[in-house]
This record gives sequence, C-alpha cells and structure tokens, in this order.
Amino acid sequence: MSDSKAPNVVVLGGGSAGWITACLLHRQWSEKGGSVTVVESPEIGIIGVGEGSTPQLKAFFDQLGIAESEWMPACNATYKLGIRFNGWSERAGFESYYHPFPGPIDLHSEPGFIGNCMLARHQIDVAAHPDDWFLATHLSEAGKSPIAAENFPFAPSYGYHFDAYALGAFLRDWAVKRGVVHRPLKVTAVERADDGDIAALLCEGGERIEGDLFVDCSGFRAMLAEQELGATFLPFAENLFNDSAVVLPTGHGAPFKPQTEATAMRAGWRWSIPLTTRVGNGYVYSSKYISNEDAEAELRGALGLAGDGPEARFLKMKVGRLENSWTRNCLAVGLSQGFLEPLEATALHIVIVTALEFAQAYEQGGYGPQHRDAFNASIAARYEGIRDYIVAHYRVNQRSDTQYWRDNAANDRLSNGLKTMMTAWFRHQDIHAANDEAYGGKRYYANASWHCLFAGYGTFPPQERMEAVPEGIRPADPAEARAMLEACAQNFPSYDPIAS
Repeated sequence: MSDSKAPNVVVLGGGSAGWITACLLHRQWSEKGGSVTVVESPEIGIIGVGEGSTPQLKAFFDQLGIAESEWMPACNATYKLGIRFNGWSERAGFESYYHPFPGPIDLHSEPGFIGNCMLARHQIDVAAHPDDWFLATHLSEAGKSPIAAENFPFAPSYGYHFDAYALGAFLRDWAVKRGVVHRPLKVTAVERADDGDIAALLCEGGERIEGDLFVDCSGFRAMLAEQELGATFLPFAENLFNDSAVVLPTGHGAPFKPQTEATAMRAGWRWSIPLTTRVGNGYVYSSKYISNEDAEAELRGALGLAGDGPEARFLKMKVGRLENSWTRNCLAVGLSQGFLEPLEATALHIVIVTALEFAQAYEQGGYGPQHRDAFNASIAARYEGIRDYIVAHYRVNQRSDTQYWRDNAANDRLSNGLKTMMTAWFRHQDIHAANDEAYGGKRYYANASWHCLFAGYGTFPPQERMEAVPEGIRPADPAEARAMLEACAQNFPSYDPIAS
C-alpha cells in the first residue's frame, strides 16, 4: 500500500502488546481515515503474571492521556523505582546493589559516583558502591512514592508493576470505547494477495477480515510473520542461557518497597514483583542446568512455601528476535517479534518503541515501505543493545558456586558492542565514549546504568591490591551524597499501596 492514505490495520492477538499497539496506531491514524481492528481468540488465555516496566510505560499512558488514578487500581499496579539485584556477586560489600531509574537530582551526585568508580578501577580504595548516589535508591529503600510534594519540582523517572492480564483487559475496554474494533474470533487461515502480501485473516464461522496492514501479536507462534511470511528468527541462546521459568504467587510479607527484586539462584534468578493484591514470583532458569522439578523445589524453598502451597506454572521462553520486525505488509510486535528474558523488564518498552517508530516510518514513507529497511535496522539495533546489557549481568557475575554461573562468566560469545564496553571498564577507559562507540550514539542504557552494573558487582581490583588515596586527589564523599539525597527524600510521602 502506498497511496498516501492512512491504513486499515488488523492486529492479530490481544494482550498487553496487542492492545498497546492498537491504542498507539489508532491515535496516530484514526483522524486521518485509518482504522484498527483487533482479532483475538477467546480460547487463548493471557499469561497474567506480575510484570514490571521501564519509564516508557508512563510515557505511553501520558501520551494517551490516561491518569494513573484511572488505570493503576484496575491493574493492581504499584510504582517501580528500580531493581534490587541480590546475590549476583560473592565479593564482600557487593552482595547486593540497586539499579535505579535516574532523575534530575542525580545530576548532582552521579559525577561523584562515576569519578570514584574511575579511581577504584585504578585500584584506589574509595567508596564506589552504586547504592549511595541515586535518589531513587533512597526513596525505594525508605518505602516512598516517586510523586513529590508540589513545592518540590524534581523527581526520579519511574515505571510500574502490574498484572499483565488486567492491563490487557483495561486497554481493550479503553480502546474499544474510542473506536478500535474488537473481534473475538479464532483465525484458521491467512489469505495472501497476488503480490504476496497478506490480504485477510480467515476465521471460524466464515468471517473474513481484510486490511492494509497486519500486526502479528500472536505470541511465540508468530503466526503471520514467521509461519506465514517466513521471517527468520535469530536465537540468542549462545549468550542468554535461560529458556524456562516457573511462576508462583505469594501474599505480602516484608514491608512494601517500590522495587523489583532479582535474586540469584543456582541456575538463574528469581523475580519478586509487588502488586497491590499479591507478590508475583518467578524463577528464570536454564533447562540445561536444572530440571523443572528441581527449579520448582528451589523456588518454593526460597519463598518458604510448602509442597502443598499454590500450584506452580511453567513457561517456556523463545529467546531471540526476528531478523526483520517488518516483513511485507506485516509488523511483528511483542513475543512474535522477539523476547529478551525479563531481567530488565524491557518487553513493553520494546513494544511501545516499535509501534511509535513504525507509525513514523510508515507515514513518512507515504504509507508505504520506503523506510522499511531503516526501521528494521533501528529495531534490530535496539534489541542487540538491550541484549548486551542483559548479557553483561551474567558475563561479569562474581559467583562460582555452580556450573551455571561459572559457564556464564566464561562465555566468550559476546557482541562487539559488549566487548567494547567491557574493555573500556577493565582498561580504565571512558565509559561515556565507549557507549557512543559501541552503540552509535544511541545509548540504549545510560552511562550511569553501565556504572551501576559493573560497580554493583564489585568488578574492581581485589581488595588486597587496593591502595590509599594519593595526596592531591579528593574523591567524592558518599556521606555528602547521602545527606543531600536524604534531604531531598523528605519531600516524598511514604508509599504503601497494600494498606490503602
């Protein structure tokens, strides 16, 4: 299609990915003559596990004009200020660290942290643990909201925890009220046009749903992009070992903190995601190193659950991405497009970016494929950049207790971008410049995030090699940073969505 007319879009599959995409494309094209229809089978359930997000989800709701007071209660949602990593390092003093979402206040404390990291990399004995230097960390540990008092105009970025099933249902109802068509039908076949494009979806009962553009949100099946159009899937198994998960919900126990917890296990890691109604827990692991039964037993033991507790659910993960997200007149989004394990909660981030970049590229190309190659290259690079950051968590882990962690630490199947970042860190080079070199200036993760990762694991010279601070060098004082951040934190209220 290239007749300068907004397209009629058919989305196959609902869930969070399908309805987010439908909302964004409807917003982009409904007033220009386009339409959006979502076709989802009522027989295919949505995996409603507790899920986290990046701040991109807040930007999505802001774009649509949906207030937090409207959607958060409906989705059992809570605020998320970052991720607490537990047990990924055995080095004393670095057994746990926080990866925060940064904000403007951190511009005052972050330079001291980065400067101290450089000194520590040169084996100067200074304080370089990331937990001292960011406002979000202090707010999260104190159980505070990211929404400041009106007289304090600075706040960290933040994401959310939410029930994935409830989010999909909320967005469905919101979208349908605004003109998106919902067709609860099971697709049985795909009709192709003479030129090879998809012409229509054929459904049970003889329904035929035609469109100009088709969005594949059919999950790991990738029914349109991969099965029908033959898009190539590129697996990431050589550097992301995890391929399975076991999921168990629990009630609330410890005091509420607006953070995800990622705790290392024998053959992977487990998440803890606090919703208003429960805590979502899951163990992400490699089936090469542990059986499903042993993974469930290990998770139950970590959670203090007896064998007759809640029933566990097992998930199989197809980790990798399509070579091209946009093939012919089909855009793959969500699990159809690719999956990076949930360590950094980037799934919906990629969905939103994909939908927005696609709408822009398609429209700028005269509602045709003029910019398809550039779009595919951009999305592929984003996947690779996010993957590298996730791989780095495993590659620089400081554990040696199981073969899983030893094999991850020895893994040499790394991208050139990740090699550039690791080389810069361990050879005392500028991470800022390395980030630009590795990812073409895109910086899929900020310099502060890379410093938090490397420093949070304690990847500095051994303590016995550390030297006293030379005369003439004044390292940043973490006590000063803490005092400033704790003073700022007084402007934020306590946050306990469980009690309210």
